[in-house]
Amino acid sequence: MSDPHSVPVSGYRPDVMTDVALYDGIRTKRVMAFLFDAVLIALLTVAASFVVLVLGVFTLGLGWLLFPLLWPFLALIYCAFTLGGSTSATPGMRAFGLEMRQLNGQRMTPVLAAIHAVLFYASVSLLTPFVVLFSLIADRKRLLHDIVLGTVVINRTGRI
Repeated sequence: MSDPHSVPVSGYRPDVMTDVALYDGIRTKRVMAFLFDAVLIALLTVAASFVVLVLGVFTLGLGWLLFPLLWPFLALIYCAFTLGGSTSATPGMRAFGLEMRQLNGQRMTPVLAAIHAVLFYASVSLLTPFVVLFSLIADRKRLLHDIVLGTVVINRTGRI
């Protein structure tokens, strides 16, 4: 007899609309995954800053104009190629057993992942981090940008 709250791990296309096991503990895991990813993006930004610093020296300061673009560019690329990659999850999401899907169960694409990242950072910037409280009343614990794009964060279901 199988546990009704367990999530199968192979050959399974999740029914993101009805399978309640997919959303168990999502809110807490999602916050922790975000913090994990924020640290990774910060480390990438520090490493890239050294490159821009050296570039600025060789270009007599012109390269330093890239500093304000570093974090947004790296965050966008990070999300597009991890969240929009084959696992539909950032490294932080993978560490906490999460993945993101479209409402039809399909994996994320790099373009959709990039748009998701832009909408996330815009919503947090405009509405403050309290926008996360929206997940307390939303179906499937989604945030505003998830609803706009038709995406959900679910517990990892394995490769499809």
